[in-house]
Amino acid sequence: MATKILVVDDAPAIRRSLRFCIEAETSWEICGEAENGKVAVEMVRELHPDVVLLDLSMPVMNGLEAARQIGAIAPQVQILMFTLHAYPQLVEDARNVGIRDVISKSEAVASNVLHAIRSMLAA
Repeated sequence: MATKILVVDDAPAIRRSLRFCIEAETSWEICGEAENGKVAVEMVRELHPDVVLLDLSMPVMNGLEAARQIGAIAPQVQILMFTLHAYPQLVEDARNVGIRDVISKSEAVASNVLHAIRSMLAA
């Protein structure tokens, strides 16, 4: 069975780009896309993803709050934050709410995202 990934970002272009690179280079499946943290929490309940690729800055509910709620309802889900704001305090805050790793959008290319997901799943 393929690993199911939920992509959460308020920018449709980022969601499309992540979907393309993940599905083109792996056997993983994008099970859904959400534009904010509130929708992401609802989709985790419905879709039961293995991995959530989550942005920090989004309307309605940010990535840290979404990660807290996802961890409460689905503690087995692996969460990876993909954000422009990958500074040391955020990394610490992210880990404190159950996010496994934080990747900077400004430094990440498709291979970095794929590598981070592979590493997270292997741990």
